[in-house]
Amino acid sequence: MTEQDTAWQSISPRYQVEALVHTLGGSLVPLAMTSAPLWIGEPAIAWVSWYALALAVTVVAIVVGFIPRRVRAFGYALRADDLVFRRGIFFQRQVAVPYGRLQLVDVTRGPLSRLLGLSELKLVTAAASTGVTIPGLSLPVAEELRDRLIAVAETRRAGL
Repeated sequence: MTEQDTAWQSISPRYQVEALVHTLGGSLVPLAMTSAPLWIGEPAIAWVSWYALALAVTVVAIVVGFIPRRVRAFGYALRADDLVFRRGIFFQRQVAVPYGRLQLVDVTRGPLSRLLGLSELKLVTAAASTGVTIPGLSLPVAEELRDRLIAVAETRRAGL
């Protein structure tokens, strides 16, 4: 099966909101640190702080601008023998998780995810490098996928 033959499923576009909140929340400390000299009124280094703040705001704006593209880069596909997960724009990663190697399939929902009606599906195998987390799935999709993967994994392990 080639890359073009794979039926890729995308995650929910609502995940963009979650990624935006996480990005902005994670950028509060760097923005506060770069603007601290302006708050305490230290004139000797105020000009450096303006440059640092401008740089920090620019970086945050670029990261926020890439969020829609990053979310579109997430995808998964169910194939005959494995689940394939892909992510990344610049540093792309594609992982195939064989059904027979699945040890745990977990659906996780944080407070923001619950508010948006989203969840993430975590697949765990014996090899640490093949653990996969698929974010931004609606709860019904995540639960259906979890049940389906568990059922297929059980039949594959029984055949070993």
